[in-house]
Amino acid sequence: MRIIYMGTPDFAVPALDALALAGHDIVAVYSQPPRPAGRGKALRPSPVHQRAETMGIDVRTPVSLRDEAAQAAFAALDADVAVVAAYGLILPPAILGAPRRGCLNIHASLLPRWRGAAPIQRAILAGDNVTGLTIMDMEAGLDTGPMRAKHVTPIEYKTAGALTDELALAGAELMVEVLDDLSLHPPVPQPEAGVTYAAKIDKAEALIDFTRDAHRVERQVRAFNPFPGAYFVYRGERLRVLAAHVEDHAGPAGELLDGSLLIGCGHGAIRPTLIQRAGKGAMSAGELLNGFPMPAGSRVDD
Repeated sequence: MRIIYMGTPDFAVPALDALALAGHDIVAVYSQPPRPAGRGKALRPSPVHQRAETMGIDVRTPVSLRDEAAQAAFAALDADVAVVAAYGLILPPAILGAPRRGCLNIHASLLPRWRGAAPIQRAILAGDNVTGLTIMDMEAGLDTGPMRAKHVTPIEYKTAGALTDELALAGAELMVEVLDDLSLHPPVPQPEAGVTYAAKIDKAEALIDFTRDAHRVERQVRAFNPFPGAYFVYRGERLRVLAAHVEDHAGPAGELLDGSLLIGCGHGAIRPTLIQRAGKGAMSAGELLNGFPMPAGSRVDD
């Protein structure tokens, strides 16, 4: 097929690779414009942009797809289908209707649960046992289109980063399978029951509230690894928690219950096992405590 590919982050790179490897003609790639990054704040193309350039594919980075010129340029590509994976722009009706077979989206949840911007993180935070991805036809509503295929995976104790990598590969494989013969994957309307929305992650959510249940705190650590990074503040310093486990201990919420970084929660306790201080690399709790004492009985900052 003649395919327009639309994606931006690392999550969207495997599907681009898989579609090209399957022999499809990627006539253009659309991605978010380069953003300032690094200490020098130089403009950096997105992961999909960088990958497409190495493949010799034309890359387009419009700020919006709402003006007539952008829509005409899109339609002129004469595509059979547009494949969308975490692109980051709303597609107006003129874009949705331009490809002959419409626009297909790789969405990282089991729709209709977790429509919206942050389905992987919200599934982990909610304590869902399983998640997955859905290949769906796009329409004007937010992730409301009919579904063509699903992939299910257990969440277990995976971080958002690990789950994102897993679903990126699964989505690439499933999209190739669907496009191999669309007639074998007819669109099925989403059920009206079970709809939830995955709101965009606010950085303020990353501050750990130790008055919550320890299991909720542990899920917060996994959901925000690698970004934005769950953290707490101790004596004025922010400490990112990259990994932790729950222990069956009781004690005041936010208090250090022993000399090995066991912190009381509203119910139970949490022991961070991988920590990162500002400007430093990740370290074990033992390595942290060697140079940054946190004695039993002290408290994290409120």
